[in-house]
Amino acid sequence: AEQESRALRQNQLIRQVLQENPLARRAVFTTPGCSGVSCYARWLNYDQRILGQTLFVNQSRIPFTIPEEKYAQMAEETLRWNPTFLDVDPVHGVAFALYCERHQIRFPDLRFILTSYEYTSVVHRRIMNRVFGVPIINLYGSSETGHLLIEKEDGYLMPSEETALLEIDSPQSSGIGQLLVTTLTNPYLPLIRYEIGDYVEKESRGYQVHGRMRDALLDQYGMIVTTRQIDELFSDLEKVAHYQLRQNSAGDCELFLLPEKSGDPLTETIAVISERLKKRLGFVINSQSVSLITPEDSGKFRLTARFVQK
Repeated sequence: AEQESRALRQNQLIRQVLQENPLARRAVFTTPGCSGVSCYARWLNYDQRILGQTLFVNQSRIPFTIPEEKYAQMAEETLRWNPTFLDVDPVHGVAFALYCERHQIRFPDLRFILTSYEYTSVVHRRIMNRVFGVPIINLYGSSETGHLLIEKEDGYLMPSEETALLEIDSPQSSGIGQLLVTTLTNPYLPLIRYEIGDYVEKESRGYQVHGRMRDALLDQYGMIVTTRQIDELFSDLEKVAHYQLRQNSAGDCELFLLPEKSGDPLTETIAVISERLKKRLGFVINSQSVSLITPEDSGKFRLTARFVQK
């Protein structure tokens, strides 16, 4: 809790909100396995899912399979709780946002949305901002190291320097490299140059997270292409709620696009993004609109995945 508090105070808006209301309420939307309390994998009532100033809302692993009546209950509970901010896995956050948009549901005291747990795509960010009209702020860290970085107003992430020392190992010519973490405030699990498994980039204005190393793809020249570099190609594309790009060992790719509106073939979007990806990677791109994208066993989703065999 103290690690998170230190990180949150680095963001000017969050610091102001929490100074005005130290007992600000949060509503959490993530897979039960990421909620930090294993019992939430079972069905619990509203009161049983409240811990202090936090309401754990969803209890399902796959947000796209939650029935409308369950989303109605989730929305009613969130309205009853009246949170100051949402704390979301971005995929779960998007699915809930689209339900709220369909039913014109807004939360009157909502000030910002924290995204964490996994990589937040530009498509996730665009939808949540459109629906809720508040800043989307990325909070980055891991179970082993605590909260390390938080997004500033300019989109760059700044470190929580009291929590850990950050280094970038073997940066590429682009400045992208593996993040190494030395913890400073965790006596129970002290870590020295811990390989967190993510690519990051450091610039004068701060850090940018590029996603999991295992999720990076390869272009036709054998150069690494990170999740962030792929995701940037979606920055101006509408109608897509979520996606997954899989690359096999030959380099060819399959792109699965989940539309905002069920059944939308996304014909124009597929033509545009397929051409961009082919130009960026140099490989064949087979794209399709789908009704479901499933998570890993951990409950987390992967925007990009390499060497998934057909």
